[in-house]
Amino acid sequence: MVAANLTRLEHPEPKVVMQGVSWQTYKTLMSEVGDDRSWRISYDRGILEIRMPQEEHEEPLGLLESFVEAIADELEIEVRKLGALTLAREDLTSAVEPDSCFYIQHEAVVRGRKINLQEDPPPDLAIESDHTSSSLNKQALYSALGVPELWRYTKNMLLVYQRVEGGYEQCDRSLAFPFLPITEIAHFIAQSREIGQRSAVRLFRQRIREILLREN
Repeated sequence: MVAANLTRLEHPEPKVVMQGVSWQTYKTLMSEVGDDRSWRISYDRGILEIRMPQEEHEEPLGLLESFVEAIADELEIEVRKLGALTLAREDLTSAVEPDSCFYIQHEAVVRGRKINLQEDPPPDLAIESDHTSSSLNKQALYSALGVPELWRYTKNMLLVYQRVEGGYEQCDRSLAFPFLPITEIAHFIAQSREIGQRSAVRLFRQRIREILLREN
């Protein structure tokens, strides 16, 4: 029996927060439910948050993933997309599942490996599509786990953060893709509602191609 205080928060995005959850209880829960689930978790020193994503959350996320993949194709580089990979470290008693994550700079290092953050580097990029706010300080979790770059899509705009000592600093350039026109991302996502998702991705790919041609 799990001894925990349960609090339900009234938000459009269903969310449950449990306090007093030991690391062992968290690990047992994750082992029993497995990876075939729609909800995502964040865990920080005894506090477990369970969140059920909604349509408003998933659609921008899928487009951001497609944008990263389009950039990789234009650059002719490999990336490893691992979706909501559970990023956990027992020594920090912390875990978080990003909405999506990518290995970019370190793709070759972890290619084909089962990720273990005790031995492997964290993902180079984590993506959060924030329809509602988290009860936990997720930026602090990502920083503690060593994720160098974080994208947050919130209030119809993309915010990019780079890891610095003590947390994250919002930047106007992506660490992985310095040429990325960050301020234009929201426009492509908005366009998808009018012209369709794949059409928006094709337009984005064309824009990246133009930028790369100009830089070369």
